[in-house]
Amino acid sequence: MEKSSFNVLKSSIFSMLAAMVLLLIITISIFTNLSLYSIDFKTRDYAIANITQKPIRFDSSPKLLLAVREEIKDSYASDPDPILAPIGVTPYERITWFRKHLAEFKIIRSDELSRKFSFRAREFFDGRCDIRFFMTWISLSKAFRHREFLALESIFKVHPFGCVMILSRSMDSGHGRQVLKPLTDMGYRIAAVSPDLLSLFEDTPAETWFRNLKKGNVDPGEIPLAQNLSNLLRLAVLYKYGGVYLDTDVIVLKKLSDLRNTIGAQSVDEDGNWSRLNNAVLIFDKEHPLILKFIKEFSCSFDGNRWGHNGPYMVSRVVEGLVNKPHYNFTVLPPMAFYPVGWIKIGRFFQSPENPAMEKWVAAKLRQLSGETYVVHLWNRQSKSMKIEQGSILERLVSNHSLFFQDAYSVQ
Repeated sequence: MEKSSFNVLKSSIFSMLAAMVLLLIITISIFTNLSLYSIDFKTRDYAIANITQKPIRFDSSPKLLLAVREEIKDSYASDPDPILAPIGVTPYERITWFRKHLAEFKIIRSDELSRKFSFRAREFFDGRCDIRFFMTWISLSKAFRHREFLALESIFKVHPFGCVMILSRSMDSGHGRQVLKPLTDMGYRIAAVSPDLLSLFEDTPAETWFRNLKKGNVDPGEIPLAQNLSNLLRLAVLYKYGGVYLDTDVIVLKKLSDLRNTIGAQSVDEDGNWSRLNNAVLIFDKEHPLILKFIKEFSCSFDGNRWGHNGPYMVSRVVEGLVNKPHYNFTVLPPMAFYPVGWIKIGRFFQSPENPAMEKWVAAKLRQLSGETYVVHLWNRQSKSMKIEQGSILERLVSNHSLFFQDAYSVQ
């Protein structure tokens, strides 16, 4: 009898221990999964929040790079060269991959149309332009929509006798010409021209770098190559021709012909000194030494793994190194000139005023813009999905700076 009771007790204790172990395993599993989910969510959130705020070393965080690449894919809607380098590999492995896929990178190849670039550019400008504007477009022509068209309208609203050249293979097509037809029909001088990178980079510090790239001897990095080539292309065309470069997500408010050899600060420190420059708006004479310096820095320090390294951070590095060297002869304008609102607060320009205080702020901001601002940069990567609300700053700007009567709320 005692033995039977002992066996029952022993069995009960064993069952309790087994149940406790099982409960412990389940608890650990739940908390582990929750913890992993939390870490993953924070990582992706951090990647998006800081995509243009400061340089990030993508090679150390594949998840971070994936978030950025998804952002790029979404922003540029069907890139004609949608070839993305493998991530998480060594530079040698990536160069080996690049050499195998060189033929697929159309952007670095010359063809019959692009080889006519120099002739077409001379013929287009032909001394009949009050001011030259350049833009680059690396996406498909069908991705050139209302917001990009608004940028063109705002240019001609202020500069009716200016010339706009869009350096783009996709826009240099029947569909691209159809997109631009409302402007050409009104007599405005605008054309999309396929750029010949080799001729544009010829006799500059970028020539050797580009020839090596075409041979597959340069690590393209994990950032899409077209993005980085766009940064170099704008510099080369300004160096060879001189004029104004603008990103396509801007609204021009006043004449730029009064400005020469000018770059804008994106932000300033507490003492009012610039802390970061940007390359979304560049106004420079032909063969200006600062543009040559930018091209040289791009070619010597190219890093395709760090977002912004070859763009805004590059121009900031170069200008910072030119302190006390006045012979370069250029001007850095304060943020209100080209970047009156930062990318973090751009949403306020789209929002309808909800109360009298907000209405006063909108009115005051519009007065400030009319007095101090040449160009409003819309930070398309952050604002592309935002809707223009009634009574907002953007509604007023669209109404006042577009050529055609249109519903401001459709400019997305």
